[in-house]
Amino acid sequence: MSKTKKLSIEVIGGIILFTAAIAAIVINNSWLSPYYHMLETTYATISIGDFALQKNLTHWINDGFMTLYFLLVGLEIKREFVGGTLSSKSNIIIPAIVALFGLLVPAFIYFLLNQHSSDYLHGWAIPTATDIAFTLGILALLGSRVPTSLKILVTTIAIFDDIAAIVIIAIFYTSNLSLLSLLGALICLTVLIGMNKIGIKKLAPFVIMGIIMWLCVLKSGVHATLSGVALAMCLPHTEKNSPLLKLEHGLNPWIVFMILPLFAFANAGISFSGLSFTNLLHPVSLGIILGLFLGKQIGIFGSLYLFSKTKYFSLGRNLSVYQLYGIGLVCGIGFTMSLFIGTLAFATPELMNMVKIGVLGGSLISGMCGYIFLRQCCTTAEDGDPCST
Repeated sequence: MSKTKKLSIEVIGGIILFTAAIAAIVINNSWLSPYYHMLETTYATISIGDFALQKNLTHWINDGFMTLYFLLVGLEIKREFVGGTLSSKSNIIIPAIVALFGLLVPAFIYFLLNQHSSDYLHGWAIPTATDIAFTLGILALLGSRVPTSLKILVTTIAIFDDIAAIVIIAIFYTSNLSLLSLLGALICLTVLIGMNKIGIKKLAPFVIMGIIMWLCVLKSGVHATLSGVALAMCLPHTEKNSPLLKLEHGLNPWIVFMILPLFAFANAGISFSGLSFTNLLHPVSLGIILGLFLGKQIGIFGSLYLFSKTKYFSLGRNLSVYQLYGIGLVCGIGFTMSLFIGTLAFATPELMNMVKIGVLGGSLISGMCGYIFLRQCCTTAEDGDPCST
């Protein structure tokens, strides 16, 4: 896929994603609200003999379709490690540390505001996430104003952010484990690794075994989306037309144009019924807003600035302080992954409404400020050219 085509997909995808979120809010606060809530009240069942899965439509989107999103994330991560930016050890350490600080500071801000309630503390990971689709979409909108090195650095930080989110979900949002189902998933994973080792190049066997693994993980208590990441790590990637690249290119349009907008529509519908300005000051919503907007700035820009003073900052050696600050701003967009973690952290509609307020508020402020700041300060497409003040 050409860079121009990829940028176009990112821009259009970001617009569709934003439109889907707005549509969910409008519909959930109109006379169409009962139809919107059918996502929660309508159940679909898959059964084979005595084996049956029954979930409402929202859960099918979050546990089923989002597995494909995590599969794509996993494919992109593996590709970068095998032959991309992250194949060089010098490009790994600093972005990984920056992403870690971009996780710790927002989580700490959220903790400070919610430490009085053990229930509220379950959402500590919500403001730690960066939405790579929206973030790169904003950079794509800026076009040649943004240096290539800045886009690469943001992408690298976002990749490590995704890795952290995957680890957090696996460790902190897993409960009621079924050892039998986990054993089944482990057997599937072992088979997938074996298929890779013996040199199987066709996608179909990997996909079939991946579906079986997804069913096992779904029943295990571990979140089903992690099976997508596991499958991605097992796919061969040694040449230009590898199974990994074929699947990544095939999945990308479906994820960008259907699955992510569908997820946004199903999960972003804030209900304004009974809400007031004080809801913005609720510890959960305020913790998420400040975590995304201030926490990401402090953690990411602060660490980037310190590293920029060293000789080891190879990825961003030509970027100005203003550009580094712009990175801290746009990385405060936590939309997709933040909403997803919110669905795992809280089950009550009241708290989920606070999550939606916080995620949409923090992401919108970060995105707008990041776009305006980078548009004003970045005046040239050439790497190494300073930003105007």
